[in-house]
Amino acid sequence: MKYMFSESRHIAVVIPCYRVTNHVLGVIAAIGPEVWRIYAIDDKCPDGSGDFIEKHNVDPRVVVLRNEVNQGVGGAVMAGYRAAIADGAGVIVKIDGDGQMDPALVPDFAGPVLRGEADYTKGNRFYDLEEIRSMPAIRLFGNAVLSFMTKISSGYWDLFDPTNGYTAIHVDVAKRLPFDKISKRYFFETDILFRLNTLRAVVQDVPMDASYGDEVSNLKISKIVGEFIVKHCRNFSKRIFYNYYLRDLSIASVELPLGLLLTGFGTVYGLSHWLSAAREGTATPAGTVMLSALPILMGVQLILAFLAFDINSVPKTPWHRRGRRAAAAIGEEK
Repeated sequence: MKYMFSESRHIAVVIPCYRVTNHVLGVIAAIGPEVWRIYAIDDKCPDGSGDFIEKHNVDPRVVVLRNEVNQGVGGAVMAGYRAAIADGAGVIVKIDGDGQMDPALVPDFAGPVLRGEADYTKGNRFYDLEEIRSMPAIRLFGNAVLSFMTKISSGYWDLFDPTNGYTAIHVDVAKRLPFDKISKRYFFETDILFRLNTLRAVVQDVPMDASYGDEVSNLKISKIVGEFIVKHCRNFSKRIFYNYYLRDLSIASVELPLGLLLTGFGTVYGLSHWLSAAREGTATPAGTVMLSALPILMGVQLILAFLAFDINSVPKTPWHRRGRRAAAAIGEEK
């Protein structure tokens, strides 16, 4: 489905470039006329992506930016965000330069943002069960695990495929992001979801297919799994504190700590008495079992109640629409 945009000149595309000289010109050539400007960011590429694009590119919309030091995909994308914001973009779409993402889908990603349905859109390669058969098995398993971890840490329980880098963001929301705090490397896509949740921004999945050709991924799962776990735990803790204690208080603010306390008490109490009885060769008294089981049951119920509350708290009203309505209301009062 194609969209006609009255604000098409405001759509900017950001392409982080690192060892993509075999594909990036094809990506640029496939970007449609609805895009106003294209930013290609040479992230200190050893292959000289910036020079290569300047030498061979014929598209007048292309602006080449260069990072003085390699900052990773997040650092490259944020350099593009800054430039697009400064130049007056309305929506910023991010596409990888390795040819895995179809530039023809730019209207599908920018459309929900321009129509005021979302603040941020991201790709999801798992909608079509037939298409995902072409995806390597290790990527399927890794995405399933990462998606579950991201749901917990970001609070966007309705999203999947969190590491998908095909995204679009409204410029008013991009301006509110703490660029200096967002992870600059492979955790970038996941970390930005956490930051968006602290703004209560609406994020929407966009179905897409992925193609895997001769491109080589720089991501090594064994090197980043520990880092991802630590950062997910950090973001989860921050999100819970921001949303349930600093910004607001609700019944869920009581359910989580009380549930954890009861579950922890019952587990420790039960294990200690079971080990003691095992050493003495005696049976654990029924009363002790009940004193252990009851807090655990109550605690688990409270934790489940908190999760139900958290799942139902996914943002529903786009942030940039709330901001415009508030500005309009202030203008009318004046």
